[in-house]
Amino acid sequence: MSDDGYDHATVERRWQEAWDDASVYRTPDDAEDPTYVLGMYPYPSGQLHMGHVRNYTITDAYARYRRMRGDEVLHPMGWDAFGLPAENAAKERDSNPADWTFDCIDTMKGQMEAMGFGYDWDREIATCVPEYYRWNQWLFAQFREEGLVERKAADINWCPSCETVLADEQVEGDAELCWRCDTPVEQRELEQWFLKITEYADELVDDIDRLEGWPDSVRQMQRNWIGRQHGARVEFDVSGHGPVEAFTTRLDTIFGATFFALAPDHPIAEQLAEEDDAVREFIDHEADPDGDEPNGVETALTATNPATGEEVPVFVADFVLSDVGTGALMGVPGHDDRDHVFAEKMGVDIDPVVAPSEDEVPDVSEGAFTEDGVLVNSGDYSGLASEAAREQLEADIPSAEHHVQYRLRDWLISRQRYWGTPIPVVNCPDCGAVTVPDDELPVELPEFINTTGNPLEAAEEWQETTCPDCGGPATRETDTMDTFMDSSWYFLRYVSPDDTDAPFDVDRANDWMPVDQYVGGIEHAVMHLLYSRFVTKAIADLEMLEHREPFENLLAQGMVQLDGEAMSKSKGNVVSPQAIVEEYGADTARLFMMEAAQPERDFDWSDQGVRSTRAFLDRLYDLVAAFDPATADGDDDSVAAYVRDETAAAAAVAREEYESLTFNVALREAQGLAKTLRQYREYADEPHAETFERGLETVVKLLAPVAPHVCEELWEELDGEGFVVDAAWPDAEVDRETAEKRRRLVENTQEDVRDITSVAGIENPETIDIVVTPDWKYRALEVAVESDADNLISEIMQEPEIREQGDDAADYGQDLQAEREALSLTLPPDQERAALDRAAWLLEREFDAEVRVLSPDEADESVVRKAEPGRPAIDIHE
Repeated sequence: MSDDGYDHATVERRWQEAWDDASVYRTPDDAEDPTYVLGMYPYPSGQLHMGHVRNYTITDAYARYRRMRGDEVLHPMGWDAFGLPAENAAKERDSNPADWTFDCIDTMKGQMEAMGFGYDWDREIATCVPEYYRWNQWLFAQFREEGLVERKAADINWCPSCETVLADEQVEGDAELCWRCDTPVEQRELEQWFLKITEYADELVDDIDRLEGWPDSVRQMQRNWIGRQHGARVEFDVSGHGPVEAFTTRLDTIFGATFFALAPDHPIAEQLAEEDDAVREFIDHEADPDGDEPNGVETALTATNPATGEEVPVFVADFVLSDVGTGALMGVPGHDDRDHVFAEKMGVDIDPVVAPSEDEVPDVSEGAFTEDGVLVNSGDYSGLASEAAREQLEADIPSAEHHVQYRLRDWLISRQRYWGTPIPVVNCPDCGAVTVPDDELPVELPEFINTTGNPLEAAEEWQETTCPDCGGPATRETDTMDTFMDSSWYFLRYVSPDDTDAPFDVDRANDWMPVDQYVGGIEHAVMHLLYSRFVTKAIADLEMLEHREPFENLLAQGMVQLDGEAMSKSKGNVVSPQAIVEEYGADTARLFMMEAAQPERDFDWSDQGVRSTRAFLDRLYDLVAAFDPATADGDDDSVAAYVRDETAAAAAVAREEYESLTFNVALREAQGLAKTLRQYREYADEPHAETFERGLETVVKLLAPVAPHVCEELWEELDGEGFVVDAAWPDAEVDRETAEKRRRLVENTQEDVRDITSVAGIENPETIDIVVTPDWKYRALEVAVESDADNLISEIMQEPEIREQGDDAADYGQDLQAEREALSLTLPPDQERAALDRAAWLLEREFDAEVRVLSPDEADESVVRKAEPGRPAIDIHE
């Protein structure tokens, strides 16, 4: 031990080697049902950033805590190793994506080890090796056999910079930019491979309600993305073109449909553009689906409202989308905000047909009434409630039929790039697209060819093969899979990473899944997290899994910022984790990030905060170093009892906070206890050895999940048995509510004494008398808290012991009446006095004065009158 803090480099290196030698973090294959803790695995970009460090410190701290609670823990790590950035880096350097990727993995793994993350590295995976991606191909084959794979021509999102297709989820923002490079996305038509995620749309949305351990925000994002809407399809007869189907969720408003609108690429709109210059001009130059306001052009056509028989004008409008609904809609400006704006712009009638009640027809001239209500101005349907009207109209209008539509589209997995899983299909001129048989998997990538476009198109020798069905000449599919396929099931591979016969051991997966605690960024809510749910369900339907959801609990961690902005290389505001580890130590970085904010919240990096955290660890190190149980022979007095109370409370509160992953609160408990122990050592000539040692051991255990290296060092100094990572969590059966009442009592009393001495100008008090409340006041408070009577004074005066107090009771009753909304029970008088007796030393230490805790019988009546439950009276003498 050092006299001036500790040498973090030596300490951290020493314990990392010790953990590795002892295989502390290895999860045996025969574990019955380990607690599965997982962070979203990283893309190997070359360097860890602070977002990585925060994410993986969260999972590491929780995994270590669960281990101390006696669980077997599965905490693996791997690499999301395919992807376009590696391919682009290889092209720039005239290198190979594999070499680049594995160099990055080596670097990042070394940084993770330097941070002390407790992973079972025996289970490490990398998705770019054939041993892994062969199972992507195997799953593709199984899904195709089950009818979940389709190849079809489709309008796709094309990134001209990345030269590849993007799924809808990978096109971001109103400007429709590539999620990787921020290039505007183009539309093209190509033959592509799709996974039919829409086959699971209902189950995916229905099961969201069962994800009780997920953030509400993520669940809502998935609901919105799936976008299930119940409504009806109904036909409007368009002049010269016959019936055209529209989808609506509000069939009850059909009597208010005053226009009909077509998407710019609707077949009728395209036909009109050949004949009408205004329509052509609008489609080619004016239509803007992402514009702030809806826009359109009126046509010469009319459409017949099937409910009223009236003809309404037909528009081509840019807010109507061909891939949403039918590409046509009935416009009801009185009851839809967007339709209202459009109708005002185009001079279309706006008629109310739904009202809050029959006697309260809304004024829709200034804005739409969008709620359900009662039908008005709707012929025979007037007076019906909206829901009943929808059912009746659906039955009465011949073309109307109930329909459920979704925003979700099938998952486009084709990518025109090299560094991904080859799609296991060969194209035969006679047999068509034939799946590669299992015994020919994996279809491995050929050598990388540095070329423009898709390098696999240039690998002519690799493309040439034979058809598995007829044996004739055929060519390999040159598309590779979206890398989200890799991550849609990787959590299953960790249960048996070396399995050569199956993607995962079925029995083990059924025992170990689902992941108990998953941690990662909210930006993956409608990509990775949704795809993983789909693939898990599809695998379950292959009778390989008993579980239909992959992650039981999800934490979406916040960002690490600098001066209010997210760290990024482009902004030049990146703080290097490696530099922080070298200067302050891994434990300092870990502890600072976990104490700075709740894991879900963004927080600002602070150099001062880092230095303060390191100073705390140095003080704790010195506190343990200075303790010698052989010479500590202090009394087991009320001060020691207070320290024991605080030790037990800290352990109990920290346990609850670790359970809920509110690490910052748990760490405040550990730091507060360390402060109490320092004050105790300074106050007492010698602390009570057993009490002080128990306190130190508790601080070390509470901090160990977050600052493991220094805590191992301190545990050894305290002669702890084995590793602290394997030590049992401190046992403390404490009622948290009672402990918090006791703490509030002590803190409020300290603050009141400070206020009195400050206001009265008392610099050197001789005695401080603290007088606890009389029993009758506590009883009055108890009655007030439990009562729902309007008149509390009358209620409490029914108690004989209170009524005997006369005017004092009436005055206190008035106080209770005035504050009844904020009333809560405090410690009973006997517990209040005991708590103050034990805490009196804190005031003696602060004010260098004699502190007496008095019962009402021991104090002047004038002082006793001021005492209230939880707020003792204070009498200070100079």
